[in-house]
Amino acid sequence: MMNLSAYQSGQLYTHYKVTKVVDGDGLIVSDIFSGNEIEIRLLGIDAPEIKKCKKLIQDERELHLPGELLIELGRVSLLHLRSVLPVGTPVSFFTENKNTTDIYGRTLAYVFLPSGESVNELLLQEGLVKPFNRYFCTQQINYQLLHSKARMEKKGHFAIVENF
Repeated sequence: MMNLSAYQSGQLYTHYKVTKVVDGDGLIVSDIFSGNEIEIRLLGIDAPEIKKCKKLIQDERELHLPGELLIELGRVSLLHLRSVLPVGTPVSFFTENKNTTDIYGRTLAYVFLPSGESVNELLLQEGLVKPFNRYFCTQQINYQLLHSKARMEKKGHFAIVENF
């Protein structure tokens, strides 16, 4: 389980609740006091796409899997994330100082349930996302290990495909 270190450079945000789950690796949260919304992309992981886009075409090429199958896997990831983070769920999130936003302006973050569990790690353990290294992530090695373990145990998407 991910532990935040006092020496880790970043920012911890508390007192937020889930407003919407956008896809298998993205959500919108709002500050419980001000109501201000923030769109979050889960840092260090990537779920299959849920609609046709440039990234889907790239994934088809790299993974040698049809887009329709990838979209279906993306929907499974989305539905699972919605079950883990129903609207109204209180969450905290942590951003690393090296990369705080992606090219679309979304906040890159590790999201935590009230129990302290990392949502990013849960999705990896369940075989529903893969590690994503486009943006710096101190958890990358741990994420690769969790991904490999899920693949060996044929969890989640690995019950259907060998790699994604």
